[in-house]
Amino acid sequence: MKIVIRPDRAGWPALCQRPEPAIEELESTVRDMMAQVRHGGDKALHALTQLLDGVKSEQLAVSTLHPVSIPSDLDLAITMAWRNIEAFHRAQIPQEIAVSTQPGVDCWRRALPLDRVGLYVPGGTAPLFSTLLMLGIPARLAGCREIVVCTPPDVHGALHPVMAEVARRLGIDQVFTIGGAQAIAAMTFGTESIPAVDKLFGPGNSYVTRAKQIAQEFGVAIDMPAGPSELLVIADASCNPAFVAADLISQAEHGPDSQVMLVSDDEDVVRAVVEQIAAQLPSLPRAEIAYKSLESSYGLVLDDLDTAMAFSNLYAPEHLILATRNAEQLADQVRHAGSVFVGNYSCESAGDYASGTNHTLPTNRFARQYSGVSVESFMKYITFQRMTSEGLRRIGPAIATLASAEGLEGHRRAVTVRLKSLTNV
Repeated sequence: MKIVIRPDRAGWPALCQRPEPAIEELESTVRDMMAQVRHGGDKALHALTQLLDGVKSEQLAVSTLHPVSIPSDLDLAITMAWRNIEAFHRAQIPQEIAVSTQPGVDCWRRALPLDRVGLYVPGGTAPLFSTLLMLGIPARLAGCREIVVCTPPDVHGALHPVMAEVARRLGIDQVFTIGGAQAIAAMTFGTESIPAVDKLFGPGNSYVTRAKQIAQEFGVAIDMPAGPSELLVIADASCNPAFVAADLISQAEHGPDSQVMLVSDDEDVVRAVVEQIAAQLPSLPRAEIAYKSLESSYGLVLDDLDTAMAFSNLYAPEHLILATRNAEQLADQVRHAGSVFVGNYSCESAGDYASGTNHTLPTNRFARQYSGVSVESFMKYITFQRMTSEGLRRIGPAIATLASAEGLEGHRRAVTVRLKSLTNV
């Protein structure tokens, strides 16, 4: 982790750059893979899986999901996480709103579930069945008719048993062992085995994220650009350096293209955290991955916490931890972040697994425009209006005037023909 002491504000944008492959190479590679799947279907998927994952897959669909025995402690943990995620997301189910804007003019808005959604669940170096919970639970609460899941196969070409058990409990029966940008392509165009979907969900690496963005060109919606993972921690002298180091490491281990940032008003805090990282990291099973991530990560010393928050809002992190004395007050200054963890005991891992909030969040500064996944992400809104003759009399003249001012005579006549009929009644 590079330590930077009081960088000039003019240099902040450079410090906000995320590590990623050369954009031209990334774009070319992903578009080529998507074209292969679009034109080659399942055959292309099998070839790409063997090429990229080193797995010779016999079939893509998981035909039947049987109950899987899992350790009791894991079973209890999944149950707790499920209950918390469901409780938080159930509260998000939107209610129909209705307003009479004028006597005789009634307007209402109704939320309806999307018909078919595609969930991408990472599982290359770590089977993230927690992501299946984070996506599957709100999809079910929203009432989506069809849920399609794509997740990478294990080394034997099979579905991870815990992933299979979570899918079974969610009642999802369309599960396919395919990962990467090729999985996004499959759900975008459809293949002989995998149906095309209306909207894509889920985090992934740079290739998956770019594939999701390209999918929009073909009429498929996405939840947001989500991945690679990132974390920014604002810490002051009240923090526990060991806690902060553990949080930074927890995100760095996601992948070599992840990024973690430490921002403080105290140089001693930054150096203490860096020392803790050095002490904790060697014993981490995914230490090599975390080391690569830390090479493109920073420890910044700024003048004060207000300045630290200004930097955070510019960076717009996926995850933001406030490990400060007055964390609640500092939280009021947050404008751009995917999910915020307030106080020294609010570890980011809680949001990843079991606090109840969703861990599918915008990355790469997209927290400036996007929200994390919610029940509403799996729904769309339709507005309705109904006018009586009284209502038309009240607003019709205004409609006609506005249409005439815009030079849209057809619009004006659609109103005046009705108004005229009323005068003849």
